[in-house]
Amino acid sequence: MTCCLAGCSKEKPQETAAPSDPGVRTIVDDAGREHTIPVEITKVFSTSPVGTILTYTIDPELLIGWNYELRPGEKEYILPKYHSLPNLGGWYAKATCNTEELLKINPDIIISVGILDEMAVSQADQIQEQVGIPVILINGELAKFDKTYEFAGKLLNKEEKAGELAAYCKKVISDAQNKSKTIDPNKRARVYYAEGAAGLETDPRGSRHVEVLEMVGGINVAEVAMKGGMGMSPVSLEQVLSWNPDVIISWNTTQGGYFDKIMTDSSWKGITAVQDKKVYAVPSGPFNWFDRPPSANRILGIQWLGNLLYPDVYKYDMAKETREFYKKFYHYDLTDKELTSLLKDSGGI
Repeated sequence: MTCCLAGCSKEKPQETAAPSDPGVRTIVDDAGREHTIPVEITKVFSTSPVGTILTYTIDPELLIGWNYELRPGEKEYILPKYHSLPNLGGWYAKATCNTEELLKINPDIIISVGILDEMAVSQADQIQEQVGIPVILINGELAKFDKTYEFAGKLLNKEEKAGELAAYCKKVISDAQNKSKTIDPNKRARVYYAEGAAGLETDPRGSRHVEVLEMVGGINVAEVAMKGGMGMSPVSLEQVLSWNPDVIISWNTTQGGYFDKIMTDSSWKGITAVQDKKVYAVPSGPFNWFDRPPSANRILGIQWLGNLLYPDVYKYDMAKETREFYKKFYHYDLTDKELTSLLKDSGGI
């Protein structure tokens, strides 16, 4: 069976030689790399949490393991059946993969979702050579996340569910792209994203960790060098004071952020956002809605942040949108108490 998932001409689909074994098919990943994989995919692993979340949202039964030990705040919104999946590590940031355990489980494929640059291709090739399992590269750019789901649906033979999620993503992304164009350039919110335990780490314009902010029409005030890996460029408080943002969004305390202290730490009081009490916690559970990991969780983050910065433009009912997203993507029905907890300190309701 031959299947082209990406890199194909709109006029004529790219063709590859059909494998002689009827139990396998040939696909082309988003980086143009050709793979022979089983027709039926039943076991999937990801190099990082980005692809793990993607797989979980489509069909958690496919997952063979997590990339790290799930924390209590994450388990709260993950179906209990999957809490006990093994922590196999991965190939991202400082993580290492438990290849011995991985090979015992023997997944059909490994997926890697993210930026498709030379480094990503080189890493995928190395992993594939190391473990002897196809490593499929998938574009994880936020603006194209509907295509991410369409690709994954064909790859995993889950086109109906993935198509539903792709349509949801496309609607949210298109809505944000259209609405952000209507915002007066002189009235765009200037935002600082406070990461880390002291709020003094952040990511600059162009980083995948701030794609949500840029998509909804906010201005990222951080003028720092791009840091590789998981990002989080260190900054000084003096720099934040000089940027003087109108709004600060921060990791919440549960995630290990500085949110609870920004409003009370006297050294931050000279910042307009603090004076105007426009300091908000990024909702998190099971994953940070803004960027960590930069996966499907950001789709809900678009709605939350658009609403927060420009309520007269986006006008979302965040209670309704949050319930719908958790049901569609996380297979989870939120209680009223959980909804309130998620949106606490986020300006979301």
